[in-house]
Amino acid sequence: MTIEAHDFIQNRTFDEIAIGDAAHLVRTLRPEDIHLFAVMSGDVNPTHVDPEFARSSQFREVVGHSMWGSVLISSILGTEFPGPGTVYVGQTLKFWRPITIGDTLTVTITCTHRFEHNHHLLLECLCVNQDGLKVIDGTAEVMAPTEKIKRPRIALPGITISDRQQRYLHVLEMTKGMEPIPIAVAHPCDTESLRGPLQARDAGLVIPVLVGPEAKIREVAEREHLDLRGVRIIDVPHSHASAATAVKLARSGEVEALMKGSLHTDELMSEVVARETGLRTARRLSHVFMADVPTYPHPLLITDAAINIEPTLEDKVHIIQNAIELAIMMGVPEPKVAILSAVETVNVKIRSTLDAAALCKMADRGQIKGGLLDGPLAFDNAISLVAAKTKGIRSAVAGQADILVVPDLESGNMVAKQLEYLADALMAGVVLGARVPIVLTSRADTAETRTASCAIAQLMAHKRRQGVRL
Repeated sequence: MTIEAHDFIQNRTFDEIAIGDAAHLVRTLRPEDIHLFAVMSGDVNPTHVDPEFARSSQFREVVGHSMWGSVLISSILGTEFPGPGTVYVGQTLKFWRPITIGDTLTVTITCTHRFEHNHHLLLECLCVNQDGLKVIDGTAEVMAPTEKIKRPRIALPGITISDRQQRYLHVLEMTKGMEPIPIAVAHPCDTESLRGPLQARDAGLVIPVLVGPEAKIREVAEREHLDLRGVRIIDVPHSHASAATAVKLARSGEVEALMKGSLHTDELMSEVVARETGLRTARRLSHVFMADVPTYPHPLLITDAAINIEPTLEDKVHIIQNAIELAIMMGVPEPKVAILSAVETVNVKIRSTLDAAALCKMADRGQIKGGLLDGPLAFDNAISLVAAKTKGIRSAVAGQADILVVPDLESGNMVAKQLEYLADALMAGVVLGARVPIVLTSRADTAETRTASCAIAQLMAHKRRQGVRL
Protein backbone atom coordinates (compact mmCIF):
# COMPACT_ATOMS: atom_id res chain seq x y z
CA MET A 1 0.00 0.00 0.00
CA THR A 2 1.37 3.41 -1.00
CA ILE A 3 1.43 5.96 1.82
CA GLU A 4 0.60 9.45 0.61
CA ALA A 5 2.02 12.65 2.10
CA HIS A 6 -1.40 13.70 3.36
CA ASP A 7 -1.50 10.55 5.52
CA PHE A 8 0.99 12.31 7.82
CA ILE A 9 1.04 15.53 9.80
CA GLN A 10 4.42 17.24 10.17
CA ASN A 11 5.70 20.58 11.36
CA ARG A 12 8.08 23.24 10.16
CA THR A 13 10.71 24.05 12.75
CA PHE A 14 11.80 27.54 13.70
CA ASP A 15 14.95 27.18 11.56
CA GLU A 16 12.87 26.16 8.52
CA ILE A 17 10.66 29.25 8.59
CA ALA A 18 11.72 32.53 6.99
CA ILE A 19 10.06 35.91 7.03
CA GLY A 20 7.46 35.98 4.25
CA ASP A 21 6.69 32.25 4.41
CA ALA A 22 2.95 31.55 4.46
CA ALA A 23 0.30 28.83 4.68
CA HIS A 24 -3.33 28.75 3.54
CA LEU A 25 -6.60 27.04 4.45
CA VAL A 26 -9.98 27.22 2.67
CA ARG A 27 -13.27 26.36 4.38
CA THR A 28 -16.95 26.92 3.61
CA LEU A 29 -19.40 27.59 6.44
CA ARG A 30 -22.26 25.07 6.52
CA PRO A 31 -25.36 25.06 8.74
CA GLU A 32 -24.02 22.04 10.63
CA ASP A 33 -20.81 23.96 11.42
CA ILE A 34 -22.87 26.60 13.22
CA HIS A 35 -24.81 23.98 15.17
CA LEU A 36 -21.67 22.03 16.11
CA PHE A 37 -19.85 25.18 17.24
CA ALA A 38 -22.89 26.19 19.32
CA VAL A 39 -23.03 22.76 20.98
CA MET A 40 -19.28 22.74 21.64
CA SER A 41 -19.09 26.29 23.01
CA GLY A 42 -22.54 26.68 24.56
CA ASP A 43 -22.98 29.93 22.59
CA VAL A 44 -26.65 29.76 21.58
CA ASN A 45 -26.97 33.44 20.74
CA PRO A 46 -30.20 33.56 18.64
CA THR A 47 -28.29 35.47 15.96
CA HIS A 48 -26.60 32.15 15.19
CA VAL A 49 -29.24 29.50 15.90
CA ASP A 50 -32.71 31.08 15.62
CA PRO A 51 -33.67 31.84 11.98
CA GLU A 52 -36.81 33.75 12.97
CA PHE A 53 -34.87 36.05 15.32
CA ALA A 54 -32.04 36.39 12.82
CA ARG A 55 -34.42 37.71 10.15
CA SER A 56 -35.18 40.67 12.41
CA SER A 57 -31.52 41.32 13.30
CA GLN A 58 -29.18 43.76 11.59
CA PHE A 59 -27.84 41.02 9.30
CA ARG A 60 -31.32 39.74 8.21
CA GLU A 61 -30.11 36.13 8.24
CA VAL A 62 -28.37 33.56 10.44
CA VAL A 63 -24.67 34.31 10.75
CA GLY A 64 -21.84 32.12 11.94
CA HIS A 65 -19.96 32.62 15.18
CA SER A 66 -17.11 35.05 14.58
CA MET A 67 -14.81 32.78 16.56
CA TRP A 68 -15.42 30.00 14.04
CA GLY A 69 -13.10 31.90 11.72
CA SER A 70 -10.49 32.25 14.46
CA VAL A 71 -10.56 28.48 14.98
CA LEU A 72 -9.42 28.09 11.36
CA ILE A 73 -6.38 30.22 12.21
CA SER A 74 -5.66 27.95 15.16
CA SER A 75 -6.02 24.92 12.89
CA ILE A 76 -3.24 26.12 10.58
CA LEU A 77 -0.95 26.98 13.49
CA GLY A 78 -1.41 23.62 15.19
CA THR A 79 -1.33 21.30 12.19
CA GLU A 80 0.75 22.92 9.46
CA PHE A 81 2.48 26.25 10.07
CA PRO A 82 4.45 25.84 12.25
CA GLY A 83 2.50 22.65 13.14
CA PRO A 84 2.90 20.04 15.92
CA GLY A 85 4.91 21.33 18.87
CA THR A 86 3.74 24.93 18.41
CA VAL A 87 2.83 26.80 21.59
CA TYR A 88 0.29 29.62 21.31
CA VAL A 89 1.55 32.77 23.12
CA GLY A 90 -0.90 35.45 22.07
CA GLN A 91 -3.48 36.47 19.51
CA THR A 92 -5.12 39.72 18.43
CA LEU A 93 -8.10 39.73 16.09
CA LYS A 94 -10.40 42.24 14.45
CA PHE A 95 -13.70 41.18 12.91
CA TRP A 96 -14.68 43.23 9.86
CA ARG A 97 -17.87 41.60 8.59
CA PRO A 98 -20.16 38.62 9.37
CA ILE A 99 -19.71 35.08 8.07
CA THR A 100 -22.95 33.75 6.57
CA ILE A 101 -23.92 30.23 5.56
CA GLY A 102 -22.23 29.36 2.28
CA ASP A 103 -19.39 31.86 2.69
CA THR A 104 -15.98 30.42 1.78
CA LEU A 105 -13.11 31.74 3.87
CA THR A 106 -9.51 31.69 2.68
CA VAL A 107 -7.23 31.90 5.71
CA THR A 108 -3.63 33.01 5.18
CA ILE A 109 -0.91 32.96 7.86
CA THR A 110 2.29 34.86 7.02
CA CYS A 111 5.49 35.10 9.09
CA THR A 112 6.49 38.74 9.69
CA HIS A 113 9.06 38.52 12.52
CA ARG A 114 11.48 35.91 13.96
CA PHE A 115 13.09 36.07 17.43
CA GLU A 116 16.13 33.82 17.74
CA HIS A 117 16.51 34.13 21.52
CA ASN A 118 13.20 32.43 22.37
CA HIS A 119 12.14 30.93 19.00
CA HIS A 120 9.05 33.10 18.88
CA LEU A 121 7.32 34.05 15.61
CA LEU A 122 4.93 36.89 14.82
CA LEU A 123 2.40 35.82 12.21
CA GLU A 124 0.00 38.00 10.26
CA CYS A 125 -3.45 36.38 10.10
CA LEU A 126 -5.95 37.23 7.35
CA CYS A 127 -9.34 35.73 6.45
CA VAL A 128 -11.11 36.84 3.26
CA ASN A 129 -14.40 35.60 1.83
CA GLN A 130 -15.22 34.39 -1.67
CA ASP A 131 -15.60 38.00 -2.85
CA GLY A 132 -12.12 38.90 -1.65
CA LEU A 133 -13.52 40.99 1.21
CA LYS A 134 -11.66 41.07 4.51
CA VAL A 135 -13.54 39.20 7.26
CA ILE A 136 -10.93 38.81 10.03
CA ASP A 137 -7.40 40.00 10.50
CA GLY A 138 -4.91 40.10 13.36
CA THR A 139 -1.57 38.91 14.67
CA ALA A 140 -0.57 35.67 16.34
CA GLU A 141 2.53 35.13 18.46
CA VAL A 142 3.73 31.55 18.85
CA MET A 143 6.74 29.66 20.12
CA ALA A 144 7.79 27.53 17.17
CA PRO A 145 9.05 23.94 17.57
CA THR A 146 12.77 23.33 17.28
CA GLU A 147 12.59 19.59 16.62
CA LYS A 148 11.10 17.96 13.55
CA ILE A 149 7.87 16.06 14.23
CA LYS A 150 6.12 13.74 11.78
CA ARG A 151 3.15 11.68 12.90
CA PRO A 152 0.40 9.65 11.20
CA ARG A 153 -2.66 11.81 10.65
CA ILE A 154 -5.39 10.68 13.05
CA ALA A 155 -8.70 9.95 11.33
CA LEU A 156 -11.43 11.73 13.25
CA PRO A 157 -14.83 10.10 13.82
CA GLY A 158 -17.70 11.24 11.64
CA ILE A 159 -20.21 13.54 13.30
CA THR A 160 -23.89 13.78 12.45
CA ILE A 161 -25.78 16.85 13.66
CA SER A 162 -29.27 15.71 14.55
CA ASP A 163 -31.17 18.96 14.98
CA ARG A 164 -34.48 17.57 16.17
CA GLN A 165 -35.91 21.00 16.98
CA GLN A 166 -35.25 22.26 13.45
CA ARG A 167 -36.88 19.15 11.96
CA TYR A 168 -39.87 19.63 14.25
CA LEU A 169 -40.22 23.27 13.19
CA HIS A 170 -39.94 22.18 9.54
CA VAL A 171 -42.96 19.92 9.99
CA LEU A 172 -44.94 22.80 11.50
CA GLU A 173 -43.93 24.99 8.53
CA MET A 174 -46.20 22.86 6.31
CA THR A 175 -49.26 24.60 7.72
CA LYS A 176 -47.86 28.10 8.15
CA GLY A 177 -50.62 30.66 7.59
CA MET A 178 -53.47 28.16 8.03
CA GLU A 179 -56.05 28.81 10.72
CA PRO A 180 -56.32 26.23 13.52
CA ILE A 181 -58.86 23.45 13.16
CA PRO A 182 -61.22 22.12 15.84
CA ILE A 183 -60.10 18.66 16.99
CA ALA A 184 -61.76 16.30 19.46
CA VAL A 185 -59.27 14.66 21.82
CA ALA A 186 -60.61 11.39 23.21
CA HIS A 187 -59.71 10.75 26.86
CA PRO A 188 -56.60 12.97 27.38
CA CYS A 189 -56.05 11.72 30.92
CA ASP A 190 -52.28 11.47 31.20
CA THR A 191 -49.49 14.00 30.88
CA GLU A 192 -48.40 13.55 27.26
CA SER A 193 -51.86 13.02 25.81
CA LEU A 194 -52.97 16.30 27.40
CA ARG A 195 -49.77 18.24 26.79
CA GLY A 196 -49.76 17.28 23.07
CA PRO A 197 -53.01 18.98 21.99
CA LEU A 198 -52.31 21.98 24.23
CA GLN A 199 -48.87 22.35 22.66
CA ALA A 200 -50.50 22.06 19.22
CA ARG A 201 -52.97 24.75 20.28
CA ASP A 202 -50.13 27.05 21.32
CA ALA A 203 -48.47 26.40 17.92
CA GLY A 204 -51.65 27.59 16.18
CA LEU A 205 -52.51 24.17 14.74
CA VAL A 206 -55.72 23.14 16.50
CA ILE A 207 -58.53 24.21 18.78
CA PRO A 208 -58.78 21.21 21.11
CA VAL A 209 -62.08 19.92 22.48
CA LEU A 210 -61.19 17.62 25.37
CA VAL A 211 -63.55 14.68 25.81
CA GLY A 212 -63.22 12.67 29.01
CA PRO A 213 -63.67 12.72 32.79
CA GLU A 214 -63.30 16.43 33.53
CA ALA A 215 -62.03 15.97 37.08
CA LYS A 216 -59.24 13.68 35.90
CA ILE A 217 -58.28 16.02 33.04
CA ARG A 218 -58.10 19.01 35.39
CA GLU A 219 -56.09 17.01 37.92
CA VAL A 220 -53.46 16.21 35.27
CA ALA A 221 -53.41 19.85 34.11
CA GLU A 222 -52.94 21.16 37.64
CA ARG A 223 -50.21 18.65 38.45
CA GLU A 224 -48.28 19.44 35.25
CA HIS A 225 -49.03 23.19 35.25
CA LEU A 226 -50.88 23.03 31.91
CA ASP A 227 -53.12 25.93 30.93
CA LEU A 228 -56.75 24.93 30.26
CA ARG A 229 -58.11 28.46 30.07
CA GLY A 230 -60.57 28.79 27.20
CA VAL A 231 -60.45 25.07 26.41
CA ARG A 232 -63.80 23.31 25.98
CA ILE A 233 -64.11 20.13 28.06
CA ILE A 234 -66.93 17.63 27.51
CA ASP A 235 -67.35 15.62 30.70
CA VAL A 236 -68.01 11.90 30.14
CA PRO A 237 -67.50 9.10 32.67
CA HIS A 238 -64.93 6.79 31.02
CA SER A 239 -62.75 6.04 28.00
CA HIS A 240 -65.42 4.21 26.00
CA ALA A 241 -67.78 7.17 26.33
CA SER A 242 -64.90 9.48 25.38
CA ALA A 243 -64.38 7.60 22.11
CA ALA A 244 -68.09 7.52 21.26
CA THR A 245 -68.59 11.22 21.99
CA ALA A 246 -65.47 12.29 20.08
CA VAL A 247 -66.58 10.33 17.00
CA LYS A 248 -70.06 11.85 17.27
CA LEU A 249 -68.55 15.35 17.27
CA ALA A 250 -66.62 14.52 14.09
CA ARG A 251 -69.65 12.96 12.40
CA SER A 252 -71.78 16.03 13.10
CA GLY A 253 -69.08 18.37 11.75
CA GLU A 254 -68.41 20.12 15.06
CA VAL A 255 -64.75 19.13 14.77
CA GLU A 256 -62.58 18.49 11.70
CA ALA A 257 -60.23 15.88 13.19
CA LEU A 258 -59.91 13.31 15.97
CA MET A 259 -57.02 12.65 18.30
CA LYS A 260 -56.40 9.60 20.45
CA GLY A 261 -55.65 10.29 24.09
CA SER A 262 -54.74 7.81 26.83
CA LEU A 263 -57.14 5.07 25.76
CA HIS A 264 -56.53 1.89 23.78
CA THR A 265 -56.51 2.18 20.00
CA ASP A 266 -59.21 -0.51 19.72
CA GLU A 267 -61.59 1.56 21.84
CA LEU A 268 -61.36 4.57 19.55
CA MET A 269 -61.20 2.71 16.24
CA SER A 270 -64.18 0.48 17.05
CA GLU A 271 -66.27 3.65 17.26
CA VAL A 272 -64.70 5.05 14.09
CA VAL A 273 -65.57 1.96 12.02
CA ALA A 274 -69.05 1.42 13.48
CA ARG A 275 -71.36 1.00 10.48
CA GLU A 276 -74.21 3.35 11.44
CA THR A 277 -72.53 5.85 13.76
CA GLY A 278 -68.89 5.79 12.68
CA LEU A 279 -66.72 7.67 10.19
CA ARG A 280 -66.14 5.08 7.47
CA THR A 281 -65.97 5.91 3.78
CA ALA A 282 -65.65 3.73 0.68
CA ARG A 283 -61.89 3.81 1.18
CA ARG A 284 -60.15 1.30 3.44
CA LEU A 285 -58.77 2.92 6.61
CA SER A 286 -54.99 2.89 6.88
CA HIS A 287 -52.31 4.49 9.00
CA VAL A 288 -49.25 6.43 7.85
CA PHE A 289 -46.19 7.23 9.92
CA MET A 290 -44.24 10.25 8.75
CA ALA A 291 -40.60 9.75 9.76
CA ASP A 292 -38.16 12.64 9.47
CA VAL A 293 -34.85 10.77 9.73
CA PRO A 294 -31.64 12.83 10.11
CA THR A 295 -29.72 10.52 7.77
CA TYR A 296 -32.31 10.62 4.94
CA PRO A 297 -32.74 13.64 2.67
CA HIS A 298 -36.52 13.98 2.98
CA PRO A 299 -39.40 12.66 5.11
CA LEU A 300 -40.45 9.03 4.70
CA LEU A 301 -44.06 7.87 4.83
CA ILE A 302 -44.39 4.33 6.23
CA THR A 303 -47.65 2.45 5.78
CA ASP A 304 -49.42 0.52 7.27
CA ALA A 305 -47.87 -0.04 10.66
CA ALA A 306 -50.82 0.46 13.01
CA ILE A 307 -54.23 -0.66 11.67
CA ASN A 308 -54.22 -3.38 8.99
CA ILE A 309 -52.64 -6.44 10.57
CA GLU A 310 -52.18 -8.66 7.50
CA PRO A 311 -53.55 -6.71 4.53
CA THR A 312 -54.77 -8.42 1.40
CA LEU A 313 -53.80 -7.31 -2.09
CA GLU A 314 -57.02 -5.32 -2.29
CA ASP A 315 -56.29 -3.69 1.08
CA LYS A 316 -52.83 -2.70 -0.14
CA VAL A 317 -54.33 -0.88 -3.11
CA HIS A 318 -56.24 1.35 -0.66
CA ILE A 319 -53.24 1.66 1.66
CA ILE A 320 -51.00 2.82 -1.19
CA GLN A 321 -53.56 5.19 -2.67
CA ASN A 322 -54.12 6.80 0.74
CA ALA A 323 -50.39 7.33 1.22
CA ILE A 324 -49.89 8.72 -2.29
CA GLU A 325 -52.64 11.28 -1.81
CA LEU A 326 -51.21 12.34 1.56
CA ALA A 327 -47.75 12.75 0.04
CA ILE A 328 -49.21 14.91 -2.73
CA MET A 329 -50.94 17.04 -0.07
CA MET A 330 -47.53 17.44 1.57
CA GLY A 331 -46.09 18.82 -1.65
CA VAL A 332 -44.57 15.75 -3.32
CA PRO A 333 -45.84 15.94 -6.93
CA GLU A 334 -45.29 12.27 -7.91
CA PRO A 335 -44.44 10.22 -4.81
CA LYS A 336 -41.99 7.35 -5.25
CA VAL A 337 -43.51 4.25 -3.66
CA ALA A 338 -41.27 1.35 -2.60
CA ILE A 339 -43.14 -1.88 -1.89
CA LEU A 340 -41.01 -3.69 0.66
CA SER A 341 -40.14 -7.32 1.08
CA ALA A 342 -37.14 -9.26 2.32
CA VAL A 343 -35.78 -9.56 -1.24
CA GLU A 344 -35.86 -7.57 -4.45
CA THR A 345 -36.92 -10.42 -6.75
CA VAL A 346 -40.28 -12.15 -7.10
CA ASN A 347 -40.38 -15.39 -5.10
CA VAL A 348 -43.49 -17.54 -5.24
CA LYS A 349 -42.89 -18.62 -1.64
CA ILE A 350 -42.93 -15.02 -0.33
CA ARG A 351 -46.38 -13.51 -0.67
CA SER A 352 -45.21 -9.92 -0.29
CA THR A 353 -43.11 -10.23 -3.47
CA LEU A 354 -46.12 -11.49 -5.43
CA ASP A 355 -48.26 -8.65 -4.05
CA ALA A 356 -45.56 -6.15 -5.01
CA ALA A 357 -45.42 -7.38 -8.57
CA ALA A 358 -49.21 -7.26 -8.88
CA LEU A 359 -49.42 -3.77 -7.36
CA CYS A 360 -46.83 -2.41 -9.77
CA LYS A 361 -48.77 -3.81 -12.72
CA MET A 362 -52.01 -2.39 -11.30
CA ALA A 363 -50.33 1.00 -11.20
CA ASP A 364 -49.29 0.55 -14.84
CA ARG A 365 -52.96 -0.08 -15.66
CA GLY A 366 -54.17 3.01 -13.77
CA GLN A 367 -55.71 1.12 -10.84
CA ILE A 368 -53.39 3.06 -8.51
CA LYS A 369 -52.93 6.69 -9.46
CA GLY A 370 -50.60 9.59 -8.75
CA GLY A 371 -47.43 7.76 -7.71
CA LEU A 372 -44.49 5.88 -9.15
CA LEU A 373 -44.37 2.30 -7.84
CA ASP A 374 -41.60 -0.27 -7.72
CA GLY A 375 -41.22 -3.54 -5.90
CA PRO A 376 -40.44 -5.86 -4.43
CA LEU A 377 -37.56 -3.95 -2.88
CA ALA A 378 -35.60 -4.85 0.21
CA PHE A 379 -35.33 -2.01 2.73
CA ASP A 380 -31.73 -1.17 1.81
CA ASN A 381 -32.56 -0.96 -1.89
CA ALA A 382 -35.50 1.32 -1.18
CA ILE A 383 -33.55 3.95 0.72
CA SER A 384 -29.93 3.61 -0.48
CA LEU A 385 -28.82 4.43 -4.02
CA VAL A 386 -25.52 2.69 -3.30
CA ALA A 387 -27.24 -0.55 -2.24
CA ALA A 388 -29.54 -0.43 -5.27
CA LYS A 389 -26.62 0.15 -7.64
CA THR A 390 -24.58 -2.64 -6.03
CA LYS A 391 -27.42 -5.07 -6.67
CA GLY A 392 -27.89 -3.85 -10.23
CA ILE A 393 -31.37 -2.44 -9.65
CA ARG A 394 -32.35 0.17 -12.22
CA SER A 395 -35.33 2.05 -10.90
CA ALA A 396 -36.62 5.59 -10.47
CA VAL A 397 -37.79 4.57 -6.98
CA ALA A 398 -34.92 2.53 -5.55
CA GLY A 399 -32.69 4.52 -3.23
CA GLN A 400 -34.96 7.56 -3.12
CA ALA A 401 -38.36 6.36 -1.93
CA ASP A 402 -40.92 8.79 -0.51
CA ILE A 403 -43.28 6.03 0.68
CA LEU A 404 -42.43 2.64 2.17
CA VAL A 405 -45.25 0.08 1.89
CA VAL A 406 -44.64 -2.69 4.40
CA PRO A 407 -45.87 -6.28 4.05
CA ASP A 408 -47.83 -6.30 7.32
CA LEU A 409 -48.36 -4.48 10.59
CA GLU A 410 -45.64 -6.37 12.45
CA SER A 411 -42.84 -5.51 10.04
CA GLY A 412 -44.08 -1.94 9.60
CA ASN A 413 -44.25 -1.29 13.32
CA MET A 414 -40.72 -2.61 13.75
CA VAL A 415 -39.39 -0.40 10.93
CA ALA A 416 -41.08 2.71 12.34
CA LYS A 417 -40.02 2.11 15.95
CA GLN A 418 -36.44 1.29 14.96
CA LEU A 419 -36.18 4.56 13.04
CA GLU A 420 -37.62 6.44 16.01
CA TYR A 421 -35.54 4.89 18.78
CA LEU A 422 -32.30 3.96 16.98
CA ALA A 423 -32.09 6.66 14.28
CA ASP A 424 -33.61 9.59 16.21
CA ALA A 425 -36.41 10.01 13.66
CA LEU A 426 -39.04 12.61 14.39
CA MET A 427 -42.32 10.74 14.03
CA ALA A 428 -45.88 11.76 13.31
CA GLY A 429 -48.86 9.54 12.64
CA VAL A 430 -52.31 9.86 11.13
CA VAL A 431 -55.15 7.59 10.02
CA LEU A 432 -56.41 8.07 6.46
CA GLY A 433 -59.57 6.97 4.70
CA ALA A 434 -62.08 8.17 7.32
CA ARG A 435 -64.37 11.21 7.10
CA VAL A 436 -61.82 13.19 9.11
CA PRO A 437 -58.10 12.73 9.77
CA ILE A 438 -57.37 10.82 12.96
CA VAL A 439 -54.23 11.44 14.99
CA LEU A 440 -53.44 7.96 16.26
CA THR A 441 -50.31 8.04 18.38
CA SER A 442 -48.87 5.53 20.82
CA ARG A 443 -49.38 6.01 24.53
CA ALA A 444 -45.56 6.25 24.77
CA ASP A 445 -45.36 9.09 22.23
CA THR A 446 -44.15 12.49 23.32
CA ALA A 447 -46.09 15.75 23.12
CA GLU A 448 -43.76 16.72 20.26
CA THR A 449 -44.86 13.69 18.21
CA ARG A 450 -48.51 14.43 18.93
CA THR A 451 -48.06 18.06 17.91
CA ALA A 452 -46.33 17.11 14.66
CA SER A 453 -49.20 14.71 13.96
CA CYS A 454 -51.67 17.55 14.51
CA ALA A 455 -49.85 19.54 11.82
CA ILE A 456 -50.56 16.77 9.30
CA ALA A 457 -54.20 16.62 10.41
CA GLN A 458 -54.49 20.39 10.03
CA LEU A 459 -53.04 20.21 6.52
CA MET A 460 -55.52 17.46 5.57
CA ALA A 461 -58.47 19.37 7.02
CA HIS A 462 -57.62 22.48 5.01
CA LYS A 463 -57.24 20.43 1.83
CA ARG A 464 -60.70 18.97 2.50
CA ARG A 465 -62.09 22.49 2.79
CA GLN A 466 -60.76 23.02 -0.73
CA GLY A 467 -62.56 19.91 -1.95
CA VAL A 468 -59.63 17.48 -1.80
CA ARG A 469 -60.74 14.17 -0.29
CA LEU A 470 -58.67 11.47 1.34
